[in-house]
Amino acid sequence: MAFKIRSSKYRHIYGSIPKKELCYENVKITRNTHDSNFCAVNPKFLAVVTETGGGGSFLCIPLKSSGRVDPKTPHICGHAGVVLDVKFNPFNDNIIASSSEDCTVKLWSIPEDGLKTNLTEWLVDLHGHKRRVGYIEWHPTAENILLSAGFDYKCVLWNVEQAEPVNVISCHENTIFSMSWNQEGSLFATSCKDKKLRVIDPRMARVAAETPTLDNLGSRAWKAVYLGDSGRVFTSYHSRYCDREIAVWDIKNLSCPMRTEGMDNSSSIILPYYDQDTKIMYLAGKGDSNIRYFEIDDEDPYTHYLNSFITSFPQRGFGVMPKRGCNTEKCEVMRFYKLHASKNLIEPLSMIVPRKSSVFHEDIYPPTASLIPSLSADEWISGQTRGPILMSMLDGHVTNSPKVTTAKAAQNKDSSLSQAPTITTYKAVNRPRPEGSVSTQPYAGETAGVTNHRNIPASLRNIKQLSTNEEFVSINDNKPNGVDSADSISPPEQSTIKKVWSPTSPKATTNGFSGGESDSVTHVKKVWSAPQTPASPLWFGDSPPNEAELRKAYFKQLEEISSLKEQISLKDKRIRQLEEEISMLKLPVARDDTGPGQSDC
Repeated sequence: MAFKIRSSKYRHIYGSIPKKELCYENVKITRNTHDSNFCAVNPKFLAVVTETGGGGSFLCIPLKSSGRVDPKTPHICGHAGVVLDVKFNPFNDNIIASSSEDCTVKLWSIPEDGLKTNLTEWLVDLHGHKRRVGYIEWHPTAENILLSAGFDYKCVLWNVEQAEPVNVISCHENTIFSMSWNQEGSLFATSCKDKKLRVIDPRMARVAAETPTLDNLGSRAWKAVYLGDSGRVFTSYHSRYCDREIAVWDIKNLSCPMRTEGMDNSSSIILPYYDQDTKIMYLAGKGDSNIRYFEIDDEDPYTHYLNSFITSFPQRGFGVMPKRGCNTEKCEVMRFYKLHASKNLIEPLSMIVPRKSSVFHEDIYPPTASLIPSLSADEWISGQTRGPILMSMLDGHVTNSPKVTTAKAAQNKDSSLSQAPTITTYKAVNRPRPEGSVSTQPYAGETAGVTNHRNIPASLRNIKQLSTNEEFVSINDNKPNGVDSADSISPPEQSTIKKVWSPTSPKATTNGFSGGESDSVTHVKKVWSAPQTPASPLWFGDSPPNEAELRKAYFKQLEEISSLKEQISLKDKRIRQLEEEISMLKLPVARDDTGPGQSDC
């Protein structure tokens, strides 16, 4: 009987363990039982959550500093609780975000040559969750957009450039186990303890599609990963019979999975890692000593088992190197940084496609995501959608110029979404191109001849109210005729920005998930260091103030608004106190019918 063997160029991928001097020894890896990776890596730095007492800290060392790590190596300190997740900014290798049990998310800036002393000063401090924050994910194409999930059953979408929340998504009924963006960042998928897989539109803060309650799921944590731009979601879970299984879902029809496959009956949680470039899914159990990898296909049966890489020691988590950091001369298509569960060791594991020649192989290295963001935060929030800007693995040049689509056009691709998002949380301030300037590259923040609104300090941007009872003065709108505010503002390199957002009143409302529990989003506190040179005048009157006076007036208004909000929040309490005082007086009042306004006590 004739049969057909499926061919694949990744069929013989194998794992390679480096020499001892390329590993990282003497790292006290955290013993926390949380199901995150506890590790993040990019071509410059390696960040690992360590075991510490009296607060939360994590280690961030240059990637080249392999070998035995000095116990006195500086840490990143500042969290009041244990750090649960860390993620590097995909567009800036020196920026890292961390989430913690202290209910906060913080952003840190790593010096180019690494830390010399303990880092305690954060760039941005985000307060919004009421319980510990378990997971964070950066937006894949838009700059300065961060998604966090807490154990308060909420996902918060942050604009870290403004240190403000964009949306609070309250559709989950229990603990969130994982989050994953699609390739262009228009949707993200979540897995939840309530046994539902959800696909969520973050700008509308609503559920685009969800599965019915999956009765065959067990009680353990399960994970969901978006399969790039294919419109499918991959899940790994335990069945109610404690068997480990994987499934592939079509987001247009989440009533049942397209494909379900059993693996084994181990008790450890499966952590999935998807490589969009090669379309290979790597599955590593937390506590296992092996890595399985499957090739994802567009046709049935959708998943094809390739091989397994088996080691002698169990793993606690993995850091994944971005594709631009892989070694093309060794035909390395994936690199993991394995956190050993039984000893203080971090071990790089290279997944290699066997080739006889060391020349660049274009067939196994398609263009990959670059360091250039496709959109700014304001552009994405206003409804624009754009795919990632790709770069060649051979010489690093940009290979594509993705088209910008509106939110309505993006939603029309999916028949499960009946309405297009129309939310515009912040107003972008764009400056037209000068006459004669030509730019063929997409927005990257460095295009010659173009001054984008990201070059305007955040203190002078248009701020749109987050609460219906809140009013902010827009400084950019108060300018004389013929004066362009974008021309009169100094570039951001002249000032250092530290931002803090925190709720002040539990009764305030936000533009979060419609129909869910409202969160408090009322207070924005920002502190800037004064620039060296004053800005150009931007005022009505005979004596225009300088930029320092503008900022002083701006913060004075913020303080007045904050004071008014506090007074409003206390009005109900004051009313109750007055009612109690009146009831305690118990003054009888007798009505006299002899004339108006007369009474007899």
